[in-house]
Amino acid sequence: MDPTGRQSAEDLSQHALDLLAAGSAAEAARAFRAAIAADEHYYEAHHGLVRALRDAGQLENAVGAALALTAMTPQDPLAHTALSISLQTAGHIPEAEAAAARARILEWKVQLQSPLPENQSP
Repeated sequence: MDPTGRQSAEDLSQHALDLLAAGSAAEAARAFRAAIAADEHYYEAHHGLVRALRDAGQLENAVGAALALTAMTPQDPLAHTALSISLQTAGHIPEAEAAAARARILEWKVQLQSPLPENQSP
């Protein structure tokens, strides 16, 4: 907790992860939302919210949360992967395939920008 008595986004997210692990997905979603309210830029809470909503069977809400995550971090392959999984789970297969393709492209970009290990040549 910070000096004002408010819990940090990290603490709230950890609590949410504990709830998720205990099988309380709906409660975990509420805790992830509280973490996001504490720090809207806390990326991990957004990822957790997507997962918790999917686990709670709130599939369209999970898609919405995943879309918000991709808007927040448009170059992150994991965000697009979370969107793809949420779309697939909700039965939106063509959209899920498009999101998966976007995730692959972004991952390739990351790989191309990374230096090769010393023992590998191009």
